[in-house]
Amino acid sequence: MLGGIFFLLSVLCYAVFIYPYLIYPIVLSLLPRKAVGKSTCTASVSLLFCAFNEEDALPAKLANLKSLKQRYPQIQILAFDDGSVDETAEILQAETGTLELVRGGGRSGKAAGMKRLAAMATGEILIFTDANVLLDEAAIENLLPYYGDPNVGGVCGTLIYRNGDISSTAQVGSLYWRLDELLRGLESRTGNVMGGDGSIFSVRKSLYPDFPDTVLDDFTVSMSVIFSGNRLIKAPDVIAFENSVASRKEELRRKIRIGARSYHTHAHLRSSLRHMRPLDRFKYASHKLLRWFGGLFVGLGTVFLTAAAASISALLALALVLVLMTGTLIMTQWPSGALAKAGDAFLAIFATLIGVYRGMRGETVATWAPAKSR
Repeated sequence: MLGGIFFLLSVLCYAVFIYPYLIYPIVLSLLPRKAVGKSTCTASVSLLFCAFNEEDALPAKLANLKSLKQRYPQIQILAFDDGSVDETAEILQAETGTLELVRGGGRSGKAAGMKRLAAMATGEILIFTDANVLLDEAAIENLLPYYGDPNVGGVCGTLIYRNGDISSTAQVGSLYWRLDELLRGLESRTGNVMGGDGSIFSVRKSLYPDFPDTVLDDFTVSMSVIFSGNRLIKAPDVIAFENSVASRKEELRRKIRIGARSYHTHAHLRSSLRHMRPLDRFKYASHKLLRWFGGLFVGLGTVFLTAAAASISALLALALVLVLMTGTLIMTQWPSGALAKAGDAFLAIFATLIGVYRGMRGETVATWAPAKSR
């Protein structure tokens, strides 16, 4: 009897773990659709990005910005250098015909930099991106008609990873992102997307909020659109390109950092989250909260499964533990192929949980550094 209860608890924990990835998309597909009315929009646009030690990425970035400016001459482009120690600031400073550079006084972080740029921006629509991200040449023309709908306060673009096959880590990261893009698309069709990604998203300047420098600025700014009663949608034809992180060590550090800042940002937004509409609260819990604690549900499920085995035989429980430990060791040490990808996914889940735990303890990180393996 007790063993059966432990087994059912194990199944429940594993079901909660897989829910955001397999069940939630099905639920979204069954919800009523909410259309967006695209029409002509002549709003002015400012494009903003922050950089730290990005000299290797800047030649392609600057060529991309010049191409965008040629197609859309009215655009204002602002860049913030967060105390780079390479030639980033000098390279950007030389491009006065393309962009305006703001130099920070040392490391202050992306959130602080974006706030300074947003305050300087003259555009009615603010487009946020990263120094290593390239925008499709038609991105701005495709973006503006969405703002012809007065109910739309923010638009998230579509990010495509270009090097998804370079390593098992990049393959897992690319697959995870394709799933996330699918979820965002389904969320957009049913109302609001649960937050934008800093690679490519935009908001009306009038909705840009104030926030501390320690939060995730992209998450905070995009969610403020929903808090204001406007729609935050996803645009499949506003496309950007980026390289995925190829190093497992760098990806795990990134997951921990993002996990800590995500929970810290969640704590900052908690009072506003409580006042969201029921459907948006459901989406937020499904897309964000349950995934952040995915490693916890996997761990609890394994504990309950082991307890169920122990209720039958101590030897069976010991064998199960040995099998699980051996499998985990093999996955996390295997150099390539399906086992390596399984190991990357396993470690990423628990790296996120570690970051969330640190965030719950009050830890956060304001600054960042670009991954060398991108």
